Amino acid sequence: MYGKKVKLRTFFILLIFLSVALTIFLIFKALEENVVYFKSPTEVKNLTELTTKKIRVGGMVKKNSIITNDTQINFIITDFKNELVVTFKGSVPNLFEEGKGVVAEGFLKDRSYLKAIKILAKHDENYMPPEVSEALKESQ
Repeated sequence: MYGKKVKLRTFFILLIFLSVALTIFLIFKALEENVVYFKSPTEVKNLTELTTKKIRVGGMVKKNSIITNDTQINFIITDFKNELVVTFKGSVPNLFEEGKGVVAEGFLKDRSYLKAIKILAKHDENYMPPEVSEALKESQ
């Protein structure tokens, strides 16, 4: 019914389409494993089950909550409804201070404790990550 050229072209078009679809699927699958979602302390408290995956928690550093010693820093992230205690080993960004916005990336030990592996800083004294400002607006 169809000639040899038509069948060959159809085969190559189908092969290219399947290759592109497979490539896109693999890219999204790889990105899915590395995506870290932002949560507020209230969202962390309301989790149905704790995850062992990396998580980002953002909010404001509670006033008078920063405790430092030789090896680590402890502080509390708040969204003015709930609080989350954070422990971090390492140096914090220069702009990290009480009453300012912060995003901590790490692993949850329970609904009120996060062991951070990274503290994300803001750009200047007026900057707040969009996720933090949205979470704060929702919580008020």
